[in-house]
Amino acid sequence: MSLIVLLLTAAILLIFEFPVAFSLMGASIGYLAVDFFTGQGIPVSLTILARRMSPGLDSFPLLAMPLFILAGNLMNRSGIAESIFKFATSLFGHIRGGLAHVNIAASIVFAGMSGVAQADAAGLGTIEIEQMMKKGYKAPFAAAVTASSSIIGPIIPPSVIMVLYAVLAQVSLGELFLAGILPGILMGVLLMLLVYWMSLTNRADTPVEPASTLKEIFLSFVMALPALLAPMILVFGILFGFATPTELGAIAVFYAVVLGVINKRLGLKEIKEASLDSLVTFGVLIFIMAAAFPIGWIIAANNLPMHIANFILSISTNKFVVLILINIMLLIVGCFLETNAILFISVPALLPLIQMLGVDPVHFGVILVLNLLIGAITPPFGIILFIMMDIAKISFRSLLKEMRYFYVPLGISLLIITFVPDFVLFLPRVVAQAFGG
Repeated sequence: MSLIVLLLTAAILLIFEFPVAFSLMGASIGYLAVDFFTGQGIPVSLTILARRMSPGLDSFPLLAMPLFILAGNLMNRSGIAESIFKFATSLFGHIRGGLAHVNIAASIVFAGMSGVAQADAAGLGTIEIEQMMKKGYKAPFAAAVTASSSIIGPIIPPSVIMVLYAVLAQVSLGELFLAGILPGILMGVLLMLLVYWMSLTNRADTPVEPASTLKEIFLSFVMALPALLAPMILVFGILFGFATPTELGAIAVFYAVVLGVINKRLGLKEIKEASLDSLVTFGVLIFIMAAAFPIGWIIAANNLPMHIANFILSISTNKFVVLILINIMLLIVGCFLETNAILFISVPALLPLIQMLGVDPVHFGVILVLNLLIGAITPPFGIILFIMMDIAKISFRSLLKEMRYFYVPLGISLLIITFVPDFVLFLPRVVAQAFGG
C-alpha cells in the first residue's frame, strides 16, 4: 500500500507540473505518512529524508556535471556553433537533403561540447532553424530535424545525464562516455539516411546549396578548426585516459573561455551570464538528485527490485525479451513524466534485474539514456518539442506531423543498441585492453 502511494503521488504531482524535486519529496513524505498511520512497513520518521539526501551527493563524478554544463553554456556564447554550422554546410549542403544533413552533422559535432539536449536544441538549434527557414525550408520540417538531432548530444560525450546514471549505478563514467560514441554516430547516420529518403520521395522540400570549392571547404575548416578541436580533446582524452572526465570538464571550460576571448565573443558579462545559467541548471539537477535518494532507499528497503524482477521474469527469462519489455515501459512512461524523474526512479528499481540477467550496466546505461531522450521529443510532454515550437513559431500539431518520420531511425537505433551489446561496448573494451584494464 505504501509503495503504491509513493508511485502514485510522484506520478500525479509530475503530471500536474509540480517541480520534479518537490514531487519526489512529496512522494517520500506520502509514503512515510501512510506507513505511519497503517503501522506497517519500515518504522521511519521525516528525519530519515534529510539523512538520506546528503550522503548520495558525496560523489567525485558529480564534479564533472557543473563543469560540462558551464562549458556548454560558454561555447554557446563563443561563436562555436556558427563556425561548425558553416563548415558542415560546405561539406553536406550540396547533397540531396541540403541543410537538413548540415543540421544533423553539426549536432553530432556540437554533441562533444554541451552534453545537455535542451542546450543543443535552444543554442545550436536556433541557428539551424533560422538558416534552414532563410533558405526556404518549411518551419515544421526544420524544427523536426533539429529536435531529432538534438538528442544525439547527451549520447556522445560529454553527457550530463550519463554522469547522473554513473553516480546512481556506480559504474565507470569514462566507460559510459566511450560507450556512447558509436551509438551517437549511428543515430546521426540513420537520421541522415531518412532525410535523404524524404528528399528523394518528395516528402520534404529540401533545397540544396551550391557545391563548395575545395578552397571554400578549406577556409571554412580553418575557421571551424578551433571549435572542432574541443570535442576531439574530450574524446581523445577519454580514449587515451590522460585525464578523468572531471578533469576534462575543467579543460573544456578553460578552452571555451580562451576560444571565446580570442573570437571577441566572450567578455566578463558573457562569462558571468553563462556561470549564472550553469549555476541554476546544476542547482536544479543536484536538488532533484538529493530529493531522489530517499525514494531509491525506500525502493530498495521494500525489495521492490526483486518484486519487479519476479514479475518480469514470470513473463520471460530471456534477457533480450526483458530488455524489450523495459524499453516499452520506459518509452510509455517517457511520454508523461520528466526525464530526470524517470532516471532516478528507474535505476534503483531496474538495475538489480539487469545485473541478474547478466546485462552489462554500461550497456544498460546507454539503452536507458536513449529511451529517456526519445521521451524528451515524444508527445504529449516532450520538453524539446516545446522548445522547437517556441523557436520556429509553429503549432504542436504541425510539428508532430513532421516528427512521425523521425521516430523510425531513432527506434531502429534503440533496437540495434539493445540487441547488439558488442557494438555499444566495443570502444570501452578496446580502451580497457589497450591500457591493461
